[in-house]
Amino acid sequence: MSEEILINVMQQEIRVALVEEGVLQELHIERADHRGIVGNIYKGRVTRVLPGMQAAFVDIGLPRAAFLHISDVVPFAQGTLEAPAEITDNISDLVQEQDELWVQITKDPLGTKGARITTHLSLPSRYLVYMPDLGRIDLSQRITDETERARLRDLLLSHGVVSDEGFIIRTNAEGCQDINFNAEAIYLRKLWQKVQEQMKNAKCTEMAYQDLPLPVRCVRDFSGLRIERIRVDEKETYDQIVSFVNEFMQGSIAHIEFYQENKPIFDLYGIEEEIKNALNPKVPLKSGGHLILEQTEAMTTIDVNTGGFVGVRNLDETVFKTNLEAAQTIARQLRLRNLGGIIVIDFIDMHNEEHKQQVLTTLEKMLSRDSVKTSISEISALGLVEMTRKRTRDSLERLLCETCIVCSGRGAIKSAQTVCYDIFRDIRRQQSAYEGRQYMIIAAQSVIDRLIDEESATMEALEAKLGSRIRLQVEALYTQEQYDVVML
Repeated sequence: MSEEILINVMQQEIRVALVEEGVLQELHIERADHRGIVGNIYKGRVTRVLPGMQAAFVDIGLPRAAFLHISDVVPFAQGTLEAPAEITDNISDLVQEQDELWVQITKDPLGTKGARITTHLSLPSRYLVYMPDLGRIDLSQRITDETERARLRDLLLSHGVVSDEGFIIRTNAEGCQDINFNAEAIYLRKLWQKVQEQMKNAKCTEMAYQDLPLPVRCVRDFSGLRIERIRVDEKETYDQIVSFVNEFMQGSIAHIEFYQENKPIFDLYGIEEEIKNALNPKVPLKSGGHLILEQTEAMTTIDVNTGGFVGVRNLDETVFKTNLEAAQTIARQLRLRNLGGIIVIDFIDMHNEEHKQQVLTTLEKMLSRDSVKTSISEISALGLVEMTRKRTRDSLERLLCETCIVCSGRGAIKSAQTVCYDIFRDIRRQQSAYEGRQYMIIAAQSVIDRLIDEESATMEALEAKLGSRIRLQVEALYTQEQYDVVML
């Protein structure tokens, strides 16, 4: 299955698209005023220790303190950055307020939450990850075949890496025969030496290491896929990628092209339209069914519907085909929209156990292409599948959109009828305290229109009770929910 990387570079924004057989699979966006910081290494200072949460907050120079859980703490001795201490399950035994620590970003700040950090420092390359404090050779958990794991471990050892060095073999290496682990190991050791030199002179909250720019980072991380071509529409970025590939990934990419056509690069496969569609909660299925994706602070819910698909044989077959297509589409949408955290999928109820298993197997197979870690449960009696997808950066919607100023993110606003009744209650409440006063209602056009038309009888009754007319005034800048009741 051929894949291609398209890179669109502007001064204020860089976008990288992973395209598979002409279909957009992943989209990475980085803006000049909000660059990703995952992988960066900082010298931080502990500002608060929370034994009840077994965590600490660390100041690394960002607007919000970073979050450090005990599971992400190397057991350093008190007050030092090098000497290991005894293993403990109490965060207070590992860090104290004002302690200085070297930490690495594992998750960008999301919403109101600060960055997630670890003291397990690591440096990635194409096939390896170097972790100086690991003390052993390990392999990605995604490489499950024991024969392949043994082959890769032996190959790494035969390339001059000793068994107590901190190297992890990445998923990219699986199935690859011609791997020069030695060159990568040498590169990572040299890079670590440079980082250590920066560490010696770094002050608290300063950065000692910054990960590669987004385009180069994506080329590195996507290299385990069958990338046939990389197209870049900006010369400086093109030169940067060519230099990196020639030095560290020789022979791994078939063709790198500087795109100079008049047609925008993201128009080649209709990517702009795909991005637009990815912000829509409704996703049509080819069969005629559709998905509804709702992203909330707590979780993402996905509802599968047959829609206009009525099938040709029987209900069970119709439901099965819809769910099967939905499973494939859901896996792609999770990658494209970069949805993370808890995800609940409401498949259409299936009574056939074999159908349930096939749908689940299809979902797992499609998610296996996802570079982000996922975990899936069985289909429940209610037809629900609970799953998690690791969240390391903002979703596409939260990156490209902002909360609606009209509904404040609720996705709905009060009807004009409801607002009218709110106004009537407000006037009656005030009338009991300020008897004899006259009133003016200031509201949106839709509310004023309803007061004049459908609610005219109620208005007359209210005016009779007040003993005076109520004046109405349209305020063009008001939303439908906004209004004022002014006493004259």
